[in-house]
Amino acid sequence: MTSAALLLAAEKESAAVTDWAARIGWVVGLGLFIALVYWLMREGWKWRGTLQGDLPELPGAPEEPGEARLTMSGRYHGSTTAGQWLDRIVAHGLGTRSRVELTLTDAGVDVVRPGATDFFIPAGALREALLGKGIAGKVLTEGGLLVVTWAHGDKLIDSGFRSDTAAEHTAWVDAINSMIKNSTIKNNTTEGAR
Repeated sequence: MTSAALLLAAEKESAAVTDWAARIGWVVGLGLFIALVYWLMREGWKWRGTLQGDLPELPGAPEEPGEARLTMSGRYHGSTTAGQWLDRIVAHGLGTRSRVELTLTDAGVDVVRPGATDFFIPAGALREALLGKGIAGKVLTEGGLLVVTWAHGDKLIDSGFRSDTAAEHTAWVDAINSMIKNSTIKNNTTEGAR
């Protein structure tokens, strides 16, 4: 009997021992890989800003912008090259998503962003306003985004805003397009005899 018990004991293998050195090595390696990916993403963001360095400084709000026609609280989702909703513009902080307070006056659109760079879109720079569904990698429901197209330097820019109350978007589109139409009519001159 003793020999049978010894044979049984000899056949049983002990449980596998965890190789802590290998496990720690894999965890450290994975951590370094993740850090490398984040660093490369950050460098890509900075490189994009360098490439867009020819973009002029953003205009500030005038001292007397006039009476507010419309105001809106919501989110700023970013700016892109006009018509190219994935070509994000990161220069001068335009790529930073943030909360936003928009004010439409006769002078233009005042964009106040807590924690990010504020800017002003002069009325003469406005080109179009429309309801969109996506900008700079952010996709929302159809009509869930107010997209304002404006000229800055020699570049047309689309900036995307989402109101806390989505029903406000239509009023903004109508008001901005009306401003653009009225300023175009004022600036047109008739040719020929008067």
